Amino acid sequence: MGDRRSASAATAPKRRKLKIRSGDRVRVMAGKDRGKSGRVLRVEPTKERLYVEGLNMAKRHMRPRQMHEASAFGGAGGSVAGGVIEREGPIHISNVMLLDPKGDQPTRVRIEREGGSRSRVAKRSGTTID
Repeated sequence: MGDRRSASAATAPKRRKLKIRSGDRVRVMAGKDRGKSGRVLRVEPTKERLYVEGLNMAKRHMRPRQMHEASAFGGAGGSVAGGVIEREGPIHISNVMLLDPKGDQPTRVRIEREGGSRSRVAKRSGTTID
């Protein structure tokens, strides 16, 4: 007959290994924050997006809420203030480049394998990133 694959396997995007991790310094190459640099706070590999400290800021309107007695924030009851809160928005991984630790210039990254361990190397200067 035919190849019977599940619907989710056919529509799932191919996951690729990302070369940027949280804590790295990156520069935005495209978008409204082009030319700015910052530290990566969080990486979402499935969506191929990352959050950079202080970049792509978005405003969220939060409603004030009452906290319960047994809350995860210390156990004491209280309330969370509402208002307009600014926080980082996601940036696609293709719009940023890793900064070379040697010269603070944007660089591509290559993977070198030695003795079964992977290490990231900056192509611009050849320095090991981690």
